[in-house]
Amino acid sequence: MNKIIYIMGVSGSGKSTIGKLLAQDLKIPYFDGDDFHPESNIKKMAGGRALNDDDRHEWLEALNKFAKGKIKESSCIIVCSALKQKYRETLRRGLLNQVKWIYLSGSYEQIFERVKNRTDHFMPSNLLESQFEILEEPEEALKLDISLTPSQITQIIKSEFMETSEFGLFGLGVMGKSLSRNLANNGFRISIFNRHVDGVEENVAKDFKAQFPELSNASAFDDISSFVNSLEQPRKIMLMVNAGKAIDHVIEDLLPHLSENDILIDGGNSNYKKTKERIEYLKTKNIHFIGTGISGGEEGALSGPSIMPGGDREAYQLVQPYLESISAKDWKDLPCCTYIGPEGSGHFVKMVHNGIEYVEMQLLAEVSAILERLGKTPDEIADSLERWKETADSYLLGITVTILRKKEGEDWLVKKVLDKAGNKGTGNWTTIASAELGVPCTLIASALFSRFISFYKEERLLLNKTFGKVNDSQLNISTNEILEAYQFARIINHYQGFKIIEEASRSYSWDLNLSEISRIWTGGCIIKSDLMRDLVEIHKETSNLLANPQLIEKLNKARPSVKKVVSECLLKDITTPAFSESVQFFNGITTAYSTANIIQAQRDYFGAHTYKRIDDESGKNHHTSWEQ
Repeated sequence: MNKIIYIMGVSGSGKSTIGKLLAQDLKIPYFDGDDFHPESNIKKMAGGRALNDDDRHEWLEALNKFAKGKIKESSCIIVCSALKQKYRETLRRGLLNQVKWIYLSGSYEQIFERVKNRTDHFMPSNLLESQFEILEEPEEALKLDISLTPSQITQIIKSEFMETSEFGLFGLGVMGKSLSRNLANNGFRISIFNRHVDGVEENVAKDFKAQFPELSNASAFDDISSFVNSLEQPRKIMLMVNAGKAIDHVIEDLLPHLSENDILIDGGNSNYKKTKERIEYLKTKNIHFIGTGISGGEEGALSGPSIMPGGDREAYQLVQPYLESISAKDWKDLPCCTYIGPEGSGHFVKMVHNGIEYVEMQLLAEVSAILERLGKTPDEIADSLERWKETADSYLLGITVTILRKKEGEDWLVKKVLDKAGNKGTGNWTTIASAELGVPCTLIASALFSRFISFYKEERLLLNKTFGKVNDSQLNISTNEILEAYQFARIINHYQGFKIIEEASRSYSWDLNLSEISRIWTGGCIIKSDLMRDLVEIHKETSNLLANPQLIEKLNKARPSVKKVVSECLLKDITTPAFSESVQFFNGITTAYSTANIIQAQRDYFGAHTYKRIDDESGKNHHTSWEQ
């Protein structure tokens, strides 16, 4: 992959000298950024006046346009002061994964001596001070001391950029392997690591590399020190290990080998509270930590997942080119990856994503059970769901159709799958978080508890013998009514899921963008759907989905159907907890005067907790001796 190597620093730091030497050694073109200044800028500096941001804008835009054109032909070196972060952002716009920065660093005294002795440059030495005043040292650059000789500097650059990897992947489980191949397919030089355990895990990284041609330029390791030292600085290492204590053990194993400003990216399903703790801990070591949710499973990780990074924004910008390049793309070809927010917000959003996913899966399972009760075979159920794609398409709907069609011999494979559903913790965490934040995510809790009930297989078999007589009479519902009930419940599910994100954003001061979160969930992830795409625009207008006219119309239209479906299933002993809860929640959230008056009176009776009165606008607390 062609690269633009920007050599930056204040005037007189030796950019041109280093740039020419490096270009000669690498046999690539060299360009001086000063040649792109408009005449007005040159005259201003020659007259002893410092450039301002407006002066530099046209110059930076011209350089960026030139770089984007040049990179189509070959790599090249451009020397340019690029003193502010926003200048660098302009210079690399549209080139995110193809830019390398070299920063030549020196003291004012060192560089002043050089500048005042120059006779061939339009900028006088008295402007040097103004450059130091606006200088924002880049974290993403290879920083080199100008006290070194030009040959030493160029040798270090060649060693760092031409002989080291850009990105490291630690842990080669299913997701780690797919992400490694994704990175390599996007042209990145990567190092991959997997632990060595005698007789259990031996030569995993090397054997994996040998399997796939795209990994021919990757470096494979089972020694941590060698792995870390193979990476250019600041190092960027994605951890793909099991969430929990394993992450902390890996961090401690890596720390002795890391340097200041290195970046660790946790790509697993970690608890957002633990992510916040790790960020704070690693700050004391001057190491960046980015908690990153990744959705899409094995296939998504390889072809393009939805990526949800959270943590320090400046640190994210250093890994942005890599994460955006490997992510899925939305319908506008934009990356399904965005900076979520500070602290553990990335992992929080991924946690809620999984909670929404639990409900979407449960609803489709309930739909299948209802259609089966109507006498349909798995193939016929699949045919019905296939037709639903016209109005309710989603990734999960699509894979459910495929699952239902799969046969083993003369029978459908799905009938042979043991009915005990597992979970990996994110549904639990979402339910706990909803309780902590006071948000009624009742469908997520219901879907989670349905999985828990399924796990009591032996007890269910015993109780079925005792209580198992069911009303198996014909259901009085149509396939279209089931579809409308499904659409109703899905809207309620998404309302609850985004409501907890909104509340977390407010409670933790994260400033989360619900529309942008919706957008990155339209591609690559498990809950991508036509509904999610609609939510991108809806969330630009409101954070309350139940206030949107389009969704209000759909809910009103589907409400009779969902009530009928739930009633019929209840009468005919079909378990539909998610459908049922969608109706109960909707009834509760749309009730003007709830039963909570009784609850509050009871609390006041036995605990003197007091209550407020609807006929007292002062908001005063009241207490009553109820037996007197």
